[in-house]
Parts: sequence; structure tokens; C-alpha cells
Amino acid sequence: MKAYELSVLFHPDLEMNLDPSLDKVKKLIEVSGGKIVKEENDGKKRLAYAISGNEFAVYYYMDLELPAEAPAKISSTMNINDEVLRYLLVKTDERRTKAAAKAEEESSEEKGE
Repeated sequence: MKAYELSVLFHPDLEMNLDPSLDKVKKLIEVSGGKIVKEENDGKKRLAYAISGNEFAVYYYMDLELPAEAPAKISSTMNINDEVLRYLLVKTDERRTKAAAKAEEESSEEKGE
């Protein structure tokens, strides 16, 4: 399985009740054979340009591990989901991820001393 990053922009009206829409995305990932490693809700933010008449969106990020056929299945399903304004599913660079983890580990060791 390879490492991926999924960024999802949800419809701004879902800010107060994001759980059902988020559960659909998580279930889609699990059904595709993937695993969520890390997730982060970045909240409601103003968009750089209007998407479908919306000036704001709820930003949600996930680090995933997916099998080879999963990205195509996830993309095709996300394209027809009305609750998702935009999404971006990209393969992460393993070397950069390892370097960031190593740097974070070293900084935490320095703080501990």
C-alpha cells in the first residue's frame, strides 16, 4: 500500500453537522481497502474563488494508505458527491515524509533535554 494525502472541501452548510458526510468519505476509503493514518479538520475558510456559488468551504485533510486500485474508485465516487465542493488526492513523497518525521523526532528530543 502506498501513502496518499486527501484534501476535501465540504459544502459550508455542513459545518455544524459534518459527521454524516465525513462518515461517507471514511466508509468509501475503508471499502476501497484503505486505511486512515491521520486526519485533521481545518475548519471553515474563505475560498480564493467561488465554487458553485460558495465563498466558503470546510477544509478536511487525511493521510491515507491505499492499495493501487483505490484512488480511481475514490475519485469516481467523490466526483458525484454533492456535499464535496472539491477534493485532491495525491501520492505523498515517502522520502519527504520520512525526513519530516525525523526532523520532528529530533526537535522533540532537543526539547526534552
